Amino acid sequence: MSTALDSVDWLLFSLSRAFCSPLAVFIQIQGCIICLTLAIGWAFAANVRNREINRMKDAMKDGNSFGFLYHDIRELEHSNQVNLPRVTVVMPLKGFGEHNLHNWKSQITSLYGGPLEFLFVVESTEDPAYHAVSRLLRDFKDDVDAKVIVAGLSTTCSQKIHNQLVGVEKMHKDTKYVLFLDDDVRLHPGSIGALTAEMEKRPEIFIQTGYPLDLPSGSLGSYCIYEYHMPCSMGFATGGKTFFLWGGCMMMHADDFRQDNYGVVSGLRDGGYSDDMTLAALAGANKRLITSPPVAVFPHPLASDLSFSRYWNYLRKQTFVLESYISRVNWLMNRGLFSFHSYMSWGFVAPYLMAAIHVVAALEIYIKGYSYEETTCTTTGLLLTSCLAICTFTELLSMWNLTRIEVQLCNMLSPEAPKLSLDYYNWSMIFVAMLVDNFLYPISAFRSHFSQSIDWSGIRYHLKDGKISKIERKKDRGPKFTDLGGKHLYGKKGAPPKASFLSSLSRSLCQWHQPKKYEV
Repeated sequence: MSTALDSVDWLLFSLSRAFCSPLAVFIQIQGCIICLTLAIGWAFAANVRNREINRMKDAMKDGNSFGFLYHDIRELEHSNQVNLPRVTVVMPLKGFGEHNLHNWKSQITSLYGGPLEFLFVVESTEDPAYHAVSRLLRDFKDDVDAKVIVAGLSTTCSQKIHNQLVGVEKMHKDTKYVLFLDDDVRLHPGSIGALTAEMEKRPEIFIQTGYPLDLPSGSLGSYCIYEYHMPCSMGFATGGKTFFLWGGCMMMHADDFRQDNYGVVSGLRDGGYSDDMTLAALAGANKRLITSPPVAVFPHPLASDLSFSRYWNYLRKQTFVLESYISRVNWLMNRGLFSFHSYMSWGFVAPYLMAAIHVVAALEIYIKGYSYEETTCTTTGLLLTSCLAICTFTELLSMWNLTRIEVQLCNMLSPEAPKLSLDYYNWSMIFVAMLVDNFLYPISAFRSHFSQSIDWSGIRYHLKDGKISKIERKKDRGPKFTDLGGKHLYGKKGAPPKASFLSSLSRSLCQWHQPKKYEV
């Protein structure tokens, strides 16, 4: 039965009709293309990771129980291990949180057979990380070569970069490779060995990198961060050359820092805000090679109390890096990335808004008995909505498959660690996070562009001409916790209690490590 249209229904049907215009149809088809493009990219990334899983399985079938360390068991022979180059691991620390102890232990209990030193670098002894890591290293003092370094306050670059450069200055004189790690990286026992082996095999490599596998804690903010990282993951799952660089894991030639090759030291020190963006720009300008081996994927547990506001702060810092640059070409590339990402983000969200209008309009027709002629509504809108639903399902399926394979790969690379699982991933929440994150990205990017300043762990950085021009430190106005790890930033907190885990699992791993310490 037909009834007269009220004003709300008239507006609803007018919108549905407008969303069937050629421009609106183009936007909705574009949304489907974006979904399918992401699905294809994740499928290729999953194939790269899966090939590595199959190689490890084949090695184990051939009797190599240490396939998670080396595909060829002969690499474990003493004649090969004794010739491994010295590696220095530099970890800039800030604050102490729920996952730090586990992460640090996974780093210092590496099964790399060559000379290896760990430098934990803090801003000051007041940082809670200083007391926590000092206690940890005392418990492992007979098993690892590690020390805590106090770097002092940065004046010309970000505090993280300052800590990294101080760590490089303190590294052993015979160090051949330096590995920069974030303190929220959970390494596999063979990660350092795999990165080093690739550097030895291909000396032309400028930087080797990896990427995190986010482990959401259940909050919307944590799922937004997982969704934010996932599109980038396909750029790191190439099994070789990449143009992407993640500052959480970067292995480089130590001599590049000793000699300031390609301006790596000066580029970072003189106004550098983002370590990975600066080094990636230098690599591009000097045509240097960046690679990402297929085993370089690391579990990244997110804080259990990660709130939406902390996610927003993290997103602000991520978009702010596009405001930093080292050259005119770098500025143009960042502007292009800024524009492309913003357009694609809202281009992803808009079709879902249109689809919602189409669905609500169809329900109104069904419930109130309107005729399609009376509402001038066609089936085009529902057809476009159906196509978007199919493409969205395909996209989520591909994302699930890549995550499943990376979880499996991480479990195989760390056979002694508690098993990761897909069971707690909430895919309805992930879909919501996709919409929220893509809607907010352009807003965050535009705000970063017009503000030219950002608060990072209680320190406010101001940019001018792409470089840090001013640094403000005000404890009482800064956040008390970091964004992802929920780490305490201030106060003498974080001294970890003694636990059996320190003397059982982690210490047993250390016994696999070379027994001798290398003197500086």
